[in-house]
Amino acid sequence: MTHRFPLRVYYEDTDLAGIVYYANYLKFIERARTEFVRERGVDQRALKEAEGIIFAVRHIEADYLAPAKFDDELVVETSVEPSAGARIVMRQNVLRDGKVLFSAVVTIVPVSEAGQVARLPANIRLSLH
Repeated sequence: MTHRFPLRVYYEDTDLAGIVYYANYLKFIERARTEFVRERGVDQRALKEAEGIIFAVRHIEADYLAPAKFDDELVVETSVEPSAGARIVMRQNVLRDGKVLFSAVVTIVPVSEAGQVARLPANIRLSLH
């Protein structure tokens, strides 16, 4: 199942040429992942308080395919790839009018307060797949 997160490019997201600054795509996909998790019933604040677990980006592969510009209406599509162990692999695409502008594969791991990879509770893992 693919999650869709709409957003608009604001002036603050762009460089002097009116093109989205490359690092802002990472912010866009982070927001989309947060909403993806929330819509699946995972309360990240409660997970931290009850289990001492937070999600951290372990690895990211990104391709910048075409520029987004000031005032564009974009959609971030997020889906979960098959994965094993403690990691969760997500594919995220940023689109404008159905055209992929940015594509990323993001590996997320649950981390304990001590900073070590933690075991994700089974109910949470099932919610995210």
